[in-house]
Amino acid sequence: MLRIAVCDDVEAQRNQTAALLTLYLQSRPELHGQVETFSSGGALLDRSETQGGFDLYILDILMPQLSGIETGRRLRALGNGGEIIYLTQSNDFAADSYDVHAFFYLLKPVDQAKFFQILDGAVETLQRRQNCAVVVQTPEGPRRILLDHIRYVERMGRCMRYDCTSGDVVSQTIRVPFREMAAPLLAHRRFFLCGASFVLNFQHVIGVSGQTALLDNGQSITLPRTAASEFKKAWGNYWLEEDGPCWS
Repeated sequence: MLRIAVCDDVEAQRNQTAALLTLYLQSRPELHGQVETFSSGGALLDRSETQGGFDLYILDILMPQLSGIETGRRLRALGNGGEIIYLTQSNDFAADSYDVHAFFYLLKPVDQAKFFQILDGAVETLQRRQNCAVVVQTPEGPRRILLDHIRYVERMGRCMRYDCTSGDVVSQTIRVPFREMAAPLLAHRRFFLCGASFVLNFQHVIGVSGQTALLDNGQSITLPRTAASEFKKAWGNYWLEEDGPCWS
C-alpha cells in the first residue's frame, strides 16, 4: 500500500492535487495507493506522530503558521523517511528544500504528465529503498533492519550498536574488525565510515558544521578531525548527485 499525504491550506489546490493523485493511482493499479489530505502542517504532523507517517508527502510551501519547509523539517525530526515533493508558486525556496532532502520541487500550475513522471520516479526510489536491508545477528536472534531506518552504527565494547529510528539494535559479540562487519553498509553510498568504528547514514544528516554532523532527530555527532572535511564533501556530493532533490 502506497500511502500519500497532501498538505495545502487552499482547499481548491488541495482537492486538485488529490484528484491528480487519484488519477495517477487509477492508471497504476499495482500500487494499491491511498491518499489523505490535510489543511495545515500541524494537522499532518499530529497524524504522523500519533498514527505513523506516509510513504510520499505532497506539500505546499506557502502556508500560514507552519510552512511546507518547516513541516518537512519536523517530519524528518520524527524519523519520517518518506519522499517529499513540493508544489509551490514561488521558486524562492528551492535551496531550502535541500534541508529536508526533498525529492522534487515543482512549480504550479502543475502539468499532469510532468507530475506523473515525477511520481513514477519517487515510487521507484521508495521501492528500491524499501527493499534494502541488512540482517543483524543479535542475542535474541537475527534481525532484519531497513537501511533507511539506520541513523548510525558504532562499536560498543565487543558489539555493534545500530541506532535506528525504531530503537537500538545491539549485535552479538563480533570477532572480526568493525570495518569488515560494516562492509554490507559501506557498499551503499549513503553510509560513510567516520574513523575506525563509526558509520553514519547520509540520509539522516541534515547539516554539517565544522566537526559536527546534525541528525534529523536533533542529535549532534562529533566527527573525527581527520574525517570531518572528507565527510562534509561526501555528504554534499551525495545529495547533489543522483539521490539529491530536483526542481522544475
